[in-house]
Amino acid sequence: MNTNSTDQFFKSKVLGHPAGLFVLFFTEMWERFSFYGMRALLVMFFTASLIDGGWEWPREHAMAIFGSYVGLVYLSTMLGGYFADKIIGYRWAVVVGALLMTLGHGSMALETPFFIYLGLTLLVFGNGFFKPNMTSIISEMYRDRPEKKDGAYTIFYMGVNAGAFFGILLCGYLGEKVGWSWGFGLAGVFMFFGLLQFWFAQNIFGDIGLKPKKENKEQVQHADGDKRNPFTIWQTGLIIVSVVLGLLWILNDPASKISGGKINIFDFHVFGLEGNNFIILLALLIFLFLLIFRLTQYAEITREKLIAVSFFAFLTIFFWAIFEQAPGTLTIFARDYTDRVLEGNAGNIFRIVNALLTIVPLAIITWVLYRLFRQTFKNYALSNVILSCSFVIVWAVGIWMLYDQYQETSLEVPASWFNTLNSLFIITLAPMFSKWWESKYNPNANVKFGIGMFLLALGMACVAFGAGGIEPGAKTASVSMVWLILVYLFHTMGELCISPVGLSYVSKLVPVRMIAFMFGVWYLAVAIGMKGAAKFGENIDKIANENGISYFFWMLTIVSLVMAFVAVAFRPIIKNLMHGVK
Repeated sequence: MNTNSTDQFFKSKVLGHPAGLFVLFFTEMWERFSFYGMRALLVMFFTASLIDGGWEWPREHAMAIFGSYVGLVYLSTMLGGYFADKIIGYRWAVVVGALLMTLGHGSMALETPFFIYLGLTLLVFGNGFFKPNMTSIISEMYRDRPEKKDGAYTIFYMGVNAGAFFGILLCGYLGEKVGWSWGFGLAGVFMFFGLLQFWFAQNIFGDIGLKPKKENKEQVQHADGDKRNPFTIWQTGLIIVSVVLGLLWILNDPASKISGGKINIFDFHVFGLEGNNFIILLALLIFLFLLIFRLTQYAEITREKLIAVSFFAFLTIFFWAIFEQAPGTLTIFARDYTDRVLEGNAGNIFRIVNALLTIVPLAIITWVLYRLFRQTFKNYALSNVILSCSFVIVWAVGIWMLYDQYQETSLEVPASWFNTLNSLFIITLAPMFSKWWESKYNPNANVKFGIGMFLLALGMACVAFGAGGIEPGAKTASVSMVWLILVYLFHTMGELCISPVGLSYVSKLVPVRMIAFMFGVWYLAVAIGMKGAAKFGENIDKIANENGISYFFWMLTIVSLVMAFVAVAFRPIIKNLMHGVK
């Protein structure tokens, strides 16, 4: 067998693709199950009353630590990607990441302050090792079959969203109805199953993902003809200073709030700014200076393409800062301000819909699992047995949930349930948007971003309008669930216009040797957006008490509309900078 050719992987196929793709499919599915399952519970756990088993934190504190957590998750991908590329390889990076996340979820199930913080730390580093390297294995597997890549990533993306859907649905239900530790613990159980399944089937990937060889790195360094521009000592020093200041800020921000100022390493003022604000502005200014300086060192065409990428990264910050209200302020809105009690026919309709949403996707994925077994059971029996055990548990928990809801005379929809709509709408709408991008009506990059930001604004306008009758200072209300459903519908359509499109343009516009650096810039923008979402959310109580919660959502609507206008208005300029890249 020629191990240098990737055609070897197509000898054992499932649904026209290598069986190895589906090993990755299920591994990623369980990782997303654990990540989104825990994420759906975190803010609710922090803000729930002591009687309900929570910590009874103010929303400001919960959003501060949540924002730092998700921001660090995206920043850690640069560290995990570096270790995988340079030292341990993709395969070991996935194993290390899965193990760290398993331990992280297990720690959080203990619910004590020490273990909650330890768990979040382990999850940050675990995601960093795991997240960037699964797609790298797929890319290598299809190296000699580029025409099959789009289909492969579509299947993989379905695994991502299936895991997110079931994680939020089942972990959220257990956490809210039985106990928080059950929700956190279930997430850890399936991360462990994903780890074992991947470990015992890893030989299916041949030599892909093993420890990198020196000659491969040299080939990448000389992959394009433009002049190289290595980092000098002073530039590396500025990166280190910026990263250290940023990390200290992102850790100190929640620590100073939660401790009431007792823990605050930036307890000073400079030019009238609080120490926290001064430090993060300084870190961003250092990074921007370095980015702008390096852009001046490249050939004109390369420089202009990188400026276009930076513009889209700037828009991405605002998109994620508003989109990521879902696990925070929108979940709190669902819990405290939405009428989630369904009786009579309304309750029966929800039971039927929820049963179909649970059983039909599970049946489809179980069928895929059966197809995988037929191809791989002989050589990877243990991996398949572990995978089948995990599905038995999922079926059991899902059927128990449906039976428990059937027994309730007055059905209360879990607040976390609304987060499942994002994954459901993605699976439903992604094929339609894919067809749109392939048609003659395919808009250019700026218009796509503009449409995405407008849809984001439309979603926020729905919840703002629905909350219009809530008086300032009100702690509870009974707004119709329809408004939240519309929010997730419009926001998902906005995500399909921006999230996959943005990553695609990074890969198209950036020279090969610089792709790691610019993906780092991109993920930094995402991390800033995630933390920005939390900074918005920290102010929800103050704004709600003074002007009403509807005012908060109208503010986010206006920001989204402004950024939609910016995206479209800069279309002629960015089009020239992209030099024909479509």
